[in-house]
Amino acid sequence: MSLKTFSDYLLLEKKYSKHTALAYIRDIEMFQDFLEEHHDSEVLSKVGYSEIREWIVKLVNSGISNRTVNRKISSLNTYFKFLIKTQTIKINPLKQHKALKVGKKVQLPFSEEELKAVLENSIEVHDFESARNHLIIELFYATGIRRIELVEITINDIDFGNKQLKVLGKRNKERYIPLIDSLIISIKNYLKYRSQLETINDKEVLFLTKKGLKIYEMLVYRIINKYFSEASTKAKCSPHVLRHSFATHLLNQGADLNAVKELLGHTSLAATQVYTHNSIAELKKVYAKSHPRNLR
Repeated sequence: MSLKTFSDYLLLEKKYSKHTALAYIRDIEMFQDFLEEHHDSEVLSKVGYSEIREWIVKLVNSGISNRTVNRKISSLNTYFKFLIKTQTIKINPLKQHKALKVGKKVQLPFSEEELKAVLENSIEVHDFESARNHLIIELFYATGIRRIELVEITINDIDFGNKQLKVLGKRNKERYIPLIDSLIISIKNYLKYRSQLETINDKEVLFLTKKGLKIYEMLVYRIINKYFSEASTKAKCSPHVLRHSFATHLLNQGADLNAVKELLGHTSLAATQVYTHNSIAELKKVYAKSHPRNLR
C-alpha cells in the first residue's frame, strides 16, 4: 500500500490538514529509512514490534524527547490501522505498545502587561506591514485561534454585521468566534492598507505578504517572536503562547470552561483544562487575600 494512498485517506476521509498529513508521512518515511539501513527492507506490512522497539531505542538515544517519539509512533500506529482497514495486514504490531512517559508541559502565558506593551507601545501603525502585524497579534489574543487557522482566514469569513469570524479548525470543523469592537476597527484599518498594495495575487485571503501573496506560517511565527522577544523575558514567544494567554486570561476573569473550550475549537474538555493551571494559581492568590479565616 503506497504512502500516497495513505495520504489521500488522511486528507479525504479523516479530514486532516495538508500540514498534518505531511507530518505523518515524514514520520513513516523516517521509519522506512531506519528499516532499509538496519534490516535491508522498507516493507512496512511485514514489520514486527521488535523492529519498532529497536527504532524507539534509537530515537531516544539520539536525544529526541519522549513527546516527539510518541508522536512518531502515533503516526506509525495510524498507518498500521489503515493497513488493517484496507486488509493489507491482519494484526497491528503496535497493538500492545504503551507510550513513553512524558512530564507535564506547563506553558506560561504572556502577562496582561506584556500584551499591553506590545499592542499599545511596540507597534506604531503607519503602513501595510505595521497594520498587518498589529492585527495578527490582536486577532490571536482576542480570539485564541491557531496559527494555521489565522493563515487560512478569507475576507468572506468576516461577518461585520453580526460581529463574528468563521474559522475552519481541525478536521475541517467550522466554528464562529465573536469579534469585539476594537478588533473590528483594526480589521477595517488593515483592509484600507491592504487595498493599497500594488499587486494582490491571493485576493480572497485576509493576510498577505507585502508582495500580495498569501501569508505563510513561518512568517506569522517570526512576527510574534520579533515583538514579544523585545517585550517579554519568556524563552518561548510563539503564536501558541498567545493562544494560551487568551484562554488563561479569560479563565482568570471567570469565563466558563465550556465556553472557552468552544472558542478554542477543542473537541474535549480535557484539552482545555490544560489552561486552568495558571487560573488555579491566580485563584489561590485571591483566596489567600480574601477568605475570612485567612484575615484573622
